[in-house]
Amino acid sequence: MPKTAPFEEHTDRYEQWFETHEAAYRSELAALERLVSPAGDGIEIGVGSGRFAGPLGVDVGIDPSAAMLGRARERGIKVVRGVAESLPFDAATFDTVLILPAVTN
Repeated sequence: MPKTAPFEEHTDRYEQWFETHEAAYRSELAALERLVSPAGDGIEIGVGSGRFAGPLGVDVGIDPSAAMLGRARERGIKVVRGVAESLPFDAATFDTVLILPAVTN
């Protein structure tokens, strides 16, 4: 499991960035809305706080950070703690897989 301490410690700061830079967030979201189909079952790998999954209709998220997953859960995302390199799902489980830029170490 990757190191998650920065995400556990700075969840509020991460969320604040999106609130402070709302225009950038809305622009990214609008671009993704044109590309992501809400039909079928979807997962976001590296879901973080669920900022994108929720509005895009992606109902499942996986992330190694418990704090971030707590925020995603508050947004109605079904969360799984884990990493992309070891997904706990069968290959054909999802119709849509969303992987946005994620910070790793």
